[in-house]
Amino acid sequence: MSKTPAAAKRGIPSKTDFKEWYPFIVEAAELVDKRYPIKGMDVWRPYGWKTMRLIDDLTHKEMDRTEHEEVNFPLLIPEDLLDKENRLVSLLKAAREQGVDPSELRMEDEVGGFAKEVYWIRHAGETELEKSMFLRPTSETAMYTMFPLWIRSHADLPLKIYQMVNTFRYETKQTRSFIRVREIHFFEAHTAHIDEADATRQIEEDLEIVQNLMNDLKLPVLVTKRPVWDTFPGAWYTIAIDVIMPDGRTLQVASVHHYRDQWARAFDVTYEDDSGEQQFVHQTTYGMSERLLGAIVANHGDNQGLVMPPSVAPIQVIVIPIISKQSSEDMVSEAEKLVSKLKEAGIRARIDARDIRPGQKYYDWEIKGVPLRIEIGPRDLANNSVMCVRRTGGKTSHPIDDLIEAVENELAAVGEDMNKNSMEHFKSCIRDLPNFSVDGNKLVFDEQIQSGIVYEMAFDGNDAEAEMIEKSTDLSFLGNSTTSYSKSRSCVMTGQPTQNRVYLAKTY
Repeated sequence: MSKTPAAAKRGIPSKTDFKEWYPFIVEAAELVDKRYPIKGMDVWRPYGWKTMRLIDDLTHKEMDRTEHEEVNFPLLIPEDLLDKENRLVSLLKAAREQGVDPSELRMEDEVGGFAKEVYWIRHAGETELEKSMFLRPTSETAMYTMFPLWIRSHADLPLKIYQMVNTFRYETKQTRSFIRVREIHFFEAHTAHIDEADATRQIEEDLEIVQNLMNDLKLPVLVTKRPVWDTFPGAWYTIAIDVIMPDGRTLQVASVHHYRDQWARAFDVTYEDDSGEQQFVHQTTYGMSERLLGAIVANHGDNQGLVMPPSVAPIQVIVIPIISKQSSEDMVSEAEKLVSKLKEAGIRARIDARDIRPGQKYYDWEIKGVPLRIEIGPRDLANNSVMCVRRTGGKTSHPIDDLIEAVENELAAVGEDMNKNSMEHFKSCIRDLPNFSVDGNKLVFDEQIQSGIVYEMAFDGNDAEAEMIEKSTDLSFLGNSTTSYSKSRSCVMTGQPTQNRVYLAKTY
């Protein structure tokens, strides 16, 4: 394992060994503590929780801008609502597989299995409950039970609500902080509309929100319409948002579902239209989770630790007085003045006046990813200046009189550096699928399929051809990119012209 000299002193693994680097960093940077005695349920430490709350704040602002209203639903859901959801999802899945309209099948024909994914509550104290309950995995069933009570006429639409809550899923795979956990910090928006067209406009708004958030977090993303076999059976279609991780795998950090009126029919969510007729609403959902923080850690961090986007850094600026025996009190006093000035300007700043070597302080704040470090020593004070050091590299002296403008410019520069670095990684991971020939039920490629690469291709074939590609590459279809090719290309299977851009990747 290779390490930089400074990182080696602190025991930081090289990021090239991502499996070892990632779990080390999330604990060393004091984001979470994984020692809680339930697997997959980490304890949020103050620094990690503050970061997550700042991510939530960005989301709240987007919800306010788009006139969503916040709600908070109970944690517990009665068992009969899960049965209702299971029947609906199983019905829709069967209809999709048989290529028929869901109305042609009976709701009772098949009951599917979300039951294995939830945590059950069957006792209250020593009393066995007549009706079992479970901890919410998401909130469709809970919310849609209430929608008929809230929606009466077209004047009540669109209904746009959201909540930020913890959800629970019994994850049986290997857990990993933020990426695969059993208690999930979760955002979910649920909307109801007069018709399919209005619900589609909501999907477009959701994707605009996604782009705004990802710009703030400096995360380039793949936005794809999932293939039918990877679409939630309860949805008409799903659009997923994926980040490319350092190992070249993709991590889904958000998703948007268009439900049409499928859930409304199951939960009898109707409204009275202009002519007095009852119509079923059309619905959408938009969900994100703490995976956003996992993507920030993974994509921006380096061999020295985290690199926090200024928008969500709990501490945007750390001020370090360079203390000598002769100037200890003066330097601390001047540093405190700088911090006060920064805070008054709305910048999250803190002083580090600990009586330890400056180098140790630098290491401590580097691992936490603080975007900007300000150093002030006797020489700086004599010149009425400070030294600004970016977490992304580079240091510049600025006059104290121009402190606020200088810091704002430095933070913006850090953001630009992060954008540049993450985009370089993003682009370096995407390549065209190599040419191949068909040999029976498999493909023979001219070049070996490499690990750590997201492949793109022009594809307009059928499900059987897609399955052949997946099996031959050992990769998964992410689906059709929402950004099609500008000019038609030949489909890799049929040779027919298409503008469909499809991504293949290893996924988390």
